Amino acid sequence: MKLSIRSLCAEACRVYVAISVVCIALLAASCSSDRDGEPPIATPEAAVEHTLFMYLPWSTDLTSCFYQNIADLEESIVSQGGLDNQRVVVFISTSATAAKLFEITYADGQCQRRDIKSYESPSLTTADGISSILSDVKAAAPAVRYAMTIGCHGMSWLPVTPSGTDNEMAATHKAAMAWRPETALLTRYFGAKDKAYQTDISTLAQAISEAGIRMDFILFDDCYMASVEVAYELKDVADYIIASTCEVMAYGMPYAAMGRHLMGEPDYEAACDEFYAFYSNYTIMPCGTLSVTDCSQLDGLASVMKRINSAYDFDTSISSSLQALDGYSPTLFYDYGDYVSRLVGADNPQLLAEFDEQMARTVPYRVNTPTYYAARLNRALPIRTYSGLTTSDPSSHNLAADRVHTAWWKATH
Repeated sequence: MKLSIRSLCAEACRVYVAISVVCIALLAASCSSDRDGEPPIATPEAAVEHTLFMYLPWSTDLTSCFYQNIADLEESIVSQGGLDNQRVVVFISTSATAAKLFEITYADGQCQRRDIKSYESPSLTTADGISSILSDVKAAAPAVRYAMTIGCHGMSWLPVTPSGTDNEMAATHKAAMAWRPETALLTRYFGAKDKAYQTDISTLAQAISEAGIRMDFILFDDCYMASVEVAYELKDVADYIIASTCEVMAYGMPYAAMGRHLMGEPDYEAACDEFYAFYSNYTIMPCGTLSVTDCSQLDGLASVMKRINSAYDFDTSISSSLQALDGYSPTLFYDYGDYVSRLVGADNPQLLAEFDEQMARTVPYRVNTPTYYAARLNRALPIRTYSGLTTSDPSSHNLAADRVHTAWWKATH
């Protein structure tokens, strides 16, 4: 029955793209309990070693896939014989105006769901709102260490409201969200398709900081989130970022296989291997990319990149030969390693070798199928080189103009 349910979900979501922001829309203020402001149910137990928080805000069209993700994670818990000094808490928006927080527990060979809190008309736009949810998680499942998975739509680092917005920008904005039939509308932000439920990636970083948490990892079960701009924004609130450079099929991460590697002491290499095994054989569209970024190495990467930028200017005439990892025209997200390799060229092999060595430390694990899926074109495109991160530095797309306001740009120029 489990396999049947999974296949039905995959078929129903067949060409959806699940993302995963740097521009990110998360839950926010004006969250209220359906128990007249009563705080979340407290737990009498002392803090456990590890709490995994699965965060599934309003997506507009991925809710059925989110429930499958939860069921798959429960399958993983059962397969490993339960939870050992760890807890799993789930936040899911059941509609645009309602959400709930519950804990997955294990007893007698099966998982159960213990309700913690309900939310009415949550606003999905502020750091205070996201921080309050994280505080609810801390109160309900105190732990020495925390980690977070985020499932929704996403569009890397792009801001919710581009600077200099005008009618032409608005038209471009709308066109970029238009997809062919049979595909999902991939938003530019974390959250739903509507702007009212979207917020910037910097807001996520602020919320985690305000909640007094540093995540072992943040896993983005969303499209386009493995960008150097996103990772740099989150480097002070997470040890590792797990994400895809490209679009993620609506089924999302294969938690039934990956789950055991995300709980307790994470095994990032094994998690990547499970992702690759799943999507290499995914009959609907055998495409998938995933990488792990070590946030402690990002300052070192920025230092090398600043030296490169001070010495070289990119030759825009070769833009078309760079490895693109999206379906936009002009391209928004290029393979970062390929860009730097072409930027430096053969002029300074010692500096390029230094960059390559730093990249190997920054992205210790990465996997990719031979092709990636571009929903805008509704087809798979070849991957000839893959570093595990993207960048918008060489993009001529007008929506990429705001890259100069990112923390990454400021640190490297």
